[in-house]
Amino acid sequence: MTTDLLIDGMLSGTGVRDVAAGGYVTPDAIGLSAQLAADLAAWQKRYEDAHFAGFPVNDVAALDADGLALTSRVRGELSDRSIGYFSNGRMERLD
Repeated sequence: MTTDLLIDGMLSGTGVRDVAAGGYVTPDAIGLSAQLAADLAAWQKRYEDAHFAGFPVNDVAALDADGLALTSRVRGELSDRSIGYFSNGRMERLD
């Protein structure tokens, strides 16, 4: 199955990357709930802070655990789409 969207913490991203079209989409543009969109934004900000701190290993591990949990929630809300997770701190796909 082809991945439609990747949840990732890329600096200057939105937290949701459109794999097929390239670039980022806003969570509300793809129909995510307001609460999940807010949680993604808060997580994205924490990932940004980790970027500027040089990606401390413990921070990246915690962010990726939270990111994988967010990915699961996105899958729940967008069950018709294929959703993956990419760790920007590790520079690898984790799911």
